[in-house]
Amino acid sequence: MKRAALHNLGCKVNAYETDAMRQMLQENGYTIVPFDQTADLYIVNTCTVTNIADRKSRQMLHRAKKQNPSAVVVAVGCYVQTGKEAVEKDPCIDLAIGNNRKKDLIPILEAFLKERTGTPGDKTLGGTTVPDMRLLAAYEALEIGGTSEHTRAYVKIQDGCDQFCSYCIIPFARGRVRSRQREEIVREVRGLAEAGYREIVVTGIHVSSYGMDFARKEGGDARKEAYERGYLLELLRELDKIEGISRIRLGSLEPRIVTEDFARELRGLSGLCPHFHLSLQSGCDATLKRMNRHYLASEYYEKVRLLRRTFAAPAITTDVIVGFPGESEEEFAQTEAFLEKVSFYEMHVFPYSARRGTNAAQMPDQVPDAVKARRSRSLLELKKRQSRAYREAFLGKEAEILFEEPVVIGGIRYMTGHTREYIKAAFRTDDDLRGLILKKRLCGFLEENILLAE
Repeated sequence: MKRAALHNLGCKVNAYETDAMRQMLQENGYTIVPFDQTADLYIVNTCTVTNIADRKSRQMLHRAKKQNPSAVVVAVGCYVQTGKEAVEKDPCIDLAIGNNRKKDLIPILEAFLKERTGTPGDKTLGGTTVPDMRLLAAYEALEIGGTSEHTRAYVKIQDGCDQFCSYCIIPFARGRVRSRQREEIVREVRGLAEAGYREIVVTGIHVSSYGMDFARKEGGDARKEAYERGYLLELLRELDKIEGISRIRLGSLEPRIVTEDFARELRGLSGLCPHFHLSLQSGCDATLKRMNRHYLASEYYEKVRLLRRTFAAPAITTDVIVGFPGESEEEFAQTEAFLEKVSFYEMHVFPYSARRGTNAAQMPDQVPDAVKARRSRSLLELKKRQSRAYREAFLGKEAEILFEEPVVIGGIRYMTGHTREYIKAAFRTDDDLRGLILKKRLCGFLEENILLAE
């Protein structure tokens, strides 16, 4: 068995972990092939953030077994962690590996293959490896030397979440906060720089909690200690010094971490991209309270204003849940008005989906799907207007573009890439500019979400 195919579902952390597993397989003699081709081994890194994510995970696992009934199909990650009983009953899954055990993929796989009985195509489950996430205290040691992208690499700095928002299953799937040692992260990023990567994206399940477990060992308020002592800032300062890394982009941030000192320190990092994802979820205080979010809408707005005072035209992006249990028309109107006031570069709009095992799934006054759909359409229209307005503000201005790949649009070849604010831009050329950062003037819209550079 030498052909392996991997498919990733879900977040940037999953993408990083999939790259790490791909690297492990290559180092152990496997040839990686596309997921839609015949392989001897299929690995699906699953997601469980919503019921739809669970369904997509099952679909990909079943697709893999259909493509090659004699292949070994391995389910990995969050869906395995929260849906162990369903996984064990699924005849398409030969082997299941939960979270914090991806680092052990090769020995688990080898043991399974050695002990497996029956003929090829035997659909009997080979086994499950699902740790109790409540008992985990150590960060899972994974590392990458490259990714499927050529210019940008995701770098995982922590795992787990202690927030316990009422709608979210992730603390149960990923466990409590576990941070990676700074020295390990710096070493990995140096290797990525040597491999030619120009930009890194600092990611984790809850990036702002980086160092909370370090602070907890010292007693006191772990979140306060982590934020005030600046574990994340200390890490970013080290990464900013690494030769070859031109850009550092942050993953989703907890609004409460944004203070005057935090923003000022970020402004002093030469590679820090002015692109901040502050998860909101609702602009109504009553809804935020039911969600168990730990801030008011007014506090969130002050964080946005602070970033805009500190950085020139930063890109502010967010997530919004529509139709959370108990969300009345008045509460939705408050959220819509708040979004209008803030004016985001991008918004990810999600109709609320009841997730079994969470407090929100048991709440009264569940909102009908038709109402969620109507409210989602309204916010998506707002998102479209705000996103275009943000891009329009850059027309006629010069911007640094990290070029990533060639594309053909309307029969014309362009090199496309992203500005520091993560605006996608296209420059007409036959040259291969991948990996180069060049200053270009943004002069118009090539497509709805692509600016033309000259």
